[in-house]
Amino acid sequence: MTVRTVLKMGHPLLLQRAAEVDAFDTPLLHALLQDMRDTMTQLNGAGLAAPQIGVSLRVVIFGFDANERYPDAPPVPLTVLINPELSPLDEQMEEGWEGCLSVPGMRGLVPRHARLRYRGFDAQGQLIDRSVEGFHARVVQHEVDHLDGILYPFRIPDLRQFGFSETLFPGQLLVDD
Repeated sequence: MTVRTVLKMGHPLLLQRAAEVDAFDTPLLHALLQDMRDTMTQLNGAGLAAPQIGVSLRVVIFGFDANERYPDAPPVPLTVLINPELSPLDEQMEEGWEGCLSVPGMRGLVPRHARLRYRGFDAQGQLIDRSVEGFHARVVQHEVDHLDGILYPFRIPDLRQFGFSETLFPGQLLVDD
């Protein structure tokens, strides 16, 4: 088990567009994915992007059966998504509170597309094509943003809705995702 250090907001790698993956089902790719799973699990995240652990590749993982930080969220299937493409299914937006392992201790109210289609590949290079909504759609958008050098605070339209978790949600034990 290898838990990697998560880069924090301000690191230049988090502001860059990550490179496309051009080789699937390789030992290097499988090792990266294992490190990402170990790191996400250890830190109780809902998702993780490769740039967050210092690897500038278009790779994200996300999913959980249950997450203590999102007790009302339905399960999201554990997914490896490589070279993703997102397409909103309509113009409906939803606001929701987000946190991030790269922005520890903070939360912000972020608008996201309520429904979208995502396409990409799994570790073996097999096509993934899903239409999702709600929390699943939010998680995918948050993680894919990392691949384009976008952190969730950049999407907050009203910075009065951004702050430290313990101040915004006193008495609640929240971990970053």
